[in-house]
Amino acid sequence: MIQFTTTIEKFGSMGEKTGWTYILIPEALAQELNPGNKKSFRVKGKLDNWSFKQLALIPVGEGDFILALNAEIRKQIKKQKGSKLLVQMLLDKSVIEISADFLECLNEDAAAKAYFNKLAGSHQKYFSRWIESAKTMETKAKRIAMALKALSRQMDYGSMIRLEKQNRADLNGK
Repeated sequence: MIQFTTTIEKFGSMGEKTGWTYILIPEALAQELNPGNKKSFRVKGKLDNWSFKQLALIPVGEGDFILALNAEIRKQIKKQKGSKLLVQMLLDKSVIEISADFLECLNEDAAAKAYFNKLAGSHQKYFSRWIESAKTMETKAKRIAMALKALSRQMDYGSMIRLEKQNRADLNGK
């Protein structure tokens, strides 16, 4: 386990990471967690007193990684850009659970399944969480259908959501 205090940062203009709030995990600390690794990997631990698991460290070059702090995480830890944060983390080897209903449907669509299996675990989890967060079975079924269509077209979660927003805007004449 590593433990350190850091400052929460936010990207300005940084391609797909523009506007992301994050903490930096320097190369030396990342190597303590997962020696020899240069690709994204999962960690568990605590941010101050808030426990987490299966969060991805994302490589940003020069051996450094970041841990993205989305709005839900920032709400839980009650901190924003510029705040100090006590970080405790270790490698998380637990298996990512994917929606059973979604997996069942994926097994019926070879192209979607093949592309889904190529995605990083974190990207697979985006689809699964979104599908499982549906409040009705009708919404869940629509989301599964939308995910299968996007995956068969080799689209990741973010691309699928952006296309859906654009389609809705076009329908509304915006």
